[in-house]
Amino acid sequence: MTPERFSECLLHIRWTPINIASALQCELSWIEALEAGNEQIPAGLAAWLETLAQAHEALPPPTTYCGKKSKL
Repeated sequence: MTPERFSECLLHIRWTPINIASALQCELSWIEALEAGNEQIPAGLAAWLETLAQAHEALPPPTTYCGKKSKL
């Protein structure tokens, strides 16, 4: 996985680097290094992110709730 695809997957999943660092319970600096291409993205992590990103691409949020407001 390229650093560009890594970032693209995070966008599809709607995760920031902080979110994925929290999910993986790892250092944010490692995630930033993956994004920058300073560390190689492990194959297992790449496969997991691809699966999540593809699911989010195939199942976008419903548009039914766009603009919803509270009645209170």
